Amino acid sequence: MPIKVQNNLPAKPILEAENIFVMDENRAISQNIRPLKIVILNLMPLKEDTELDLLRVLSNFPIQTEISFMKVSTYKSTHTSSTHLNAFYLEFKDVQEDYFDGFIITGAPVEKMDFSEVEYWKELEEIMDWSKTHVFSTFHICWGAQAGLFHHYGIRKVLLEKKLSGVYKHRVLHRKKMLMRGMDDEFFVPQSRYTGLDEEALKNNKELYVVADSEECGSYIILACSSRQIFVTGHSEYDRYDLDKEYKRDLGRGLNPDVPVNYYPDNDPEKKPILSWRSGSNCIYSNWLNFVYQETPYVLEDLRPVSEDSYLREDHWSERDGTVSST
Repeated sequence: MPIKVQNNLPAKPILEAENIFVMDENRAISQNIRPLKIVILNLMPLKEDTELDLLRVLSNFPIQTEISFMKVSTYKSTHTSSTHLNAFYLEFKDVQEDYFDGFIITGAPVEKMDFSEVEYWKELEEIMDWSKTHVFSTFHICWGAQAGLFHHYGIRKVLLEKKLSGVYKHRVLHRKKMLMRGMDDEFFVPQSRYTGLDEEALKNNKELYVVADSEECGSYIILACSSRQIFVTGHSEYDRYDLDKEYKRDLGRGLNPDVPVNYYPDNDPEKKPILSWRSGSNCIYSNWLNFVYQETPYVLEDLRPVSEDSYLREDHWSERDGTVSST
């Protein structure tokens, strides 16, 4: 996919070196089409790493896609230079009158805190409310998924006994749902979190629909409002070394972390990590972009509010015992 980014974004030459087609602003102007407009609220501390991760997985779609990055204004990042943020990031006030085909809310390293204790929580709530009227489909990742499920549906997060870290087997529950098209029955996903979801509350909420899960990790992909709200509890966008960096960072902090599951050959952190989730990740993100491309009105201002796209829930929970819906 030709990704449209700012001419001097540092991620651009790295992606081009990986044979990913990146279109700069000058070339995009000459194409007489309307690109998909995607805005990414990047809440991760190492923002440039997250930019690369997401641009890689968004690069496999054949339609030009215009990517914008957004930051919260009520928190000052300490791991990314202000020069980079000022050059490449917008704030909510810069986009709140605009409309977008898609919106991604990333994870954040604040999951042990109550939502109300997060410094930018009120701003994030305002942004999530805005997304229901100004975005066709919002893709929430990890803590972003927990935040969205709590804010929109009251689903609480729960503290796990220990950190969930590694690459875990997941399964498709409903193959006919759009995000699952082309997926294998079982696929792998990186997980890195201290908290999970209140699975019982999720099960009992008639507005939410789980289409993929894991015996070890719980619900993985949750849909709402005819898939205009998507909640993904893992990190399928991670590159080969992200879990490795986190593990060695925690070691350096004296946290005595467990070795990430199913990640290093022979469970040996000195060996190159195995990349086992890329194809499934690319499939999910391409399916999402295809859905957005097919369903978003050409004139974005004609978007219906998310509240008008409620959905009739099927009785899907019986299939959590292991029966996968037919192809």
